Amino acid sequence: MSAIHTPSQLVRIEADALLALAARLDGPMAADFERAVTRVVECGQARGRVVVTGMGKSGIVAQKVAATLSSTGSPALFMHPAEALHGDLGMIVEGDLVVALSASGETEEILRLLATIQRMGNAVISFVCDTQSTLARASDVVLDCSVPAEACGLGLAPTASTTAMLALGDALAIAVSLRRGFRAEDFAALHPGGKLGKRLATVRQLMHTGDAVPSVSGETSMTDVIYEMSRKKLGMTAVEKNGKLVGIISDGDLRRLLEREGPDGLRKTAAAVMNPSPKTISAAELAARALHTMELQKITSLIVVGGGNSIEGVIHLHDLWQTELI
Repeated sequence: MSAIHTPSQLVRIEADALLALAARLDGPMAADFERAVTRVVECGQARGRVVVTGMGKSGIVAQKVAATLSSTGSPALFMHPAEALHGDLGMIVEGDLVVALSASGETEEILRLLATIQRMGNAVISFVCDTQSTLARASDVVLDCSVPAEACGLGLAPTASTTAMLALGDALAIAVSLRRGFRAEDFAALHPGGKLGKRLATVRQLMHTGDAVPSVSGETSMTDVIYEMSRKKLGMTAVEKNGKLVGIISDGDLRRLLEREGPDGLRKTAAAVMNPSPKTISAAELAARALHTMELQKITSLIVVGGGNSIEGVIHLHDLWQTELI
């Protein structure tokens, strides 16, 4: 039995395992990792899924790897190998890619699945600590998760090895997402709920549309402009011509007009008072971008425009409260 380790020593053992993994990824395992990335990307392009499997602690890591792949744009699911032996193997279909996690590479439940998986023509990527194991020899791509030592004082409980597996799974998922050009907008679409979903909301999800958008023509009298602004309660109105944005009038514009010209200013038309170069934003932009623009320009709303400067909606500072950005 090895000497008892302090908590900091235990953490350093796992850190050393990650440093060793990083060195392999920069060196002898670089080509194999790129092959694994290519396999996952090609699987997605062919509308296949990544089926991640593992037993025990490796199985728990496999569930996280599947979840990370899914959340970064690579459809994935976890398959319990013992359940697969009793019918769940049917969840693998033609075109799927299997990622199998096993420190020893000799996990009986996984090895018993190999013949069927190979007969179905599904490729296998393995995460193993023994690159000469049965699972490794049967795999199309082998990724080495071996560690200098486990943090367990007995050297038996999977600790550093499962940490390495987890990091390798994260690296694979992120490398695939980068190869596929996965964007923040794509991430937002896959995370509609909770605080994260709110932070990644798009302008389209929050903007006012249709009759809720304050809008007048250039010929509208300022008296009617005030009525439109009061009715829609957004502190501004778009000025449009044939559905195209030509300007904007804000509460501030109205206040400055009255300070400068008094009641006579109300005899003007919207075209004479409007700002002809308003700040705008696309409906596809993230709400965070809208907030940044409003803060930078010291304004409280943005007109949302589409092709040809057509008016699609309005997003107001108050709309951003629900995103928890403010």
